[in-house]
Amino acid sequence: MLPTAIRPRLVSADGHFKLDHASVKSHLASKHHDAYDRALVDFAASMKGWGAAKANQGIMTEYTHPAKDRLGVADPRARLVDMDTDGVDVEVLYSEVSGFRYLYLLGEGGGTAAIRAFNLALGEFASVDPERLIVSYQVPVHDIGFAVDEVLRIAATGGRSLQLPVFPTELGVPDYYHSRYDPLWSVISETGLPICLHIGMNRALDDLAFRDPTPQNGITVPVIAMSTAEAMGMWVMGGVLERFSDLKLVFVEPGLGWVAWWLHIIDDMVTRQGYQYPSLRELPSTYYYRNIHLTYIDEPDAIQRLRDRLGVRNIMWSNDYPHPVSSWPNSHALVSEQFVGVPDAERDLIVRDNARRVWNL
Repeated sequence: MLPTAIRPRLVSADGHFKLDHASVKSHLASKHHDAYDRALVDFAASMKGWGAAKANQGIMTEYTHPAKDRLGVADPRARLVDMDTDGVDVEVLYSEVSGFRYLYLLGEGGGTAAIRAFNLALGEFASVDPERLIVSYQVPVHDIGFAVDEVLRIAATGGRSLQLPVFPTELGVPDYYHSRYDPLWSVISETGLPICLHIGMNRALDDLAFRDPTPQNGITVPVIAMSTAEAMGMWVMGGVLERFSDLKLVFVEPGLGWVAWWLHIIDDMVTRQGYQYPSLRELPSTYYYRNIHLTYIDEPDAIQRLRDRLGVRNIMWSNDYPHPVSSWPNSHALVSEQFVGVPDAERDLIVRDNARRVWNL
């Protein structure tokens, strides 16, 4: 490992923390508490039939890791201690609780109030040190007018990161190229905040997850990451990034290697195969390099061999605390190994400077 004095300063583009439901309800009017509790129960019951939930449960419960049960998973002050232990200056954080999937179940009035309460609870976690704990506020997609108001409120109160569901159709609303979202993309462009899309349960893979004969769904898990190609395609090929050229997208934990192939294919369909996409004025890959960023944890082959193709300004390191593949508490050692032979300027972009630019740090 490099001596402390010359280690690169690290910014993790993806870490996780647990948000307590009591914290959310502390910001929610008591008249909505019963509906909130019912929504949690109904959501938990519905998940029993999801293959995606089965796969996710296998990943997240049946593992051991030094960070798994640390106080820093739920306590912001303890988290700062664990960040210091790992030599990480700043973490971009995602709640383990996915409010997208149940808050709207509270219905008219209660749903919007619960979303606001959820985001206030996220802000409370970050308030211990908002320069180091960059929480990703969850933006609703059922009510676009409220979503616009919430983005403006988040930006006005110093928020730096927005999270949207990767696959909106799972929640019964159209894909992101639909014009219903245009007011939201417009206001997000104006704020300069990034849209973060974190991989997770993908209901389209339910059948595969149930057919998967392996322990911990070893067939399904890699496919979940690669299914990000569908989501990227909606943003790129659907013309969203043509219409809203200032948007910053971050796909979180999608993996890197397959994206190099995907970039070749989407351009090849135009240049060699003669496909035409009226929504695009440039080669499809142009929108990737201009607007899209990827986080990764530990892919030495991609860093050593594919970083130029992926774009050294488009990829960002993360320690994924406290998940099974997290590099905590040895992130500097891992970075040292991965970046042997990589120019310092490129290393610094990937482990720090890209994140500082994307999140306006």
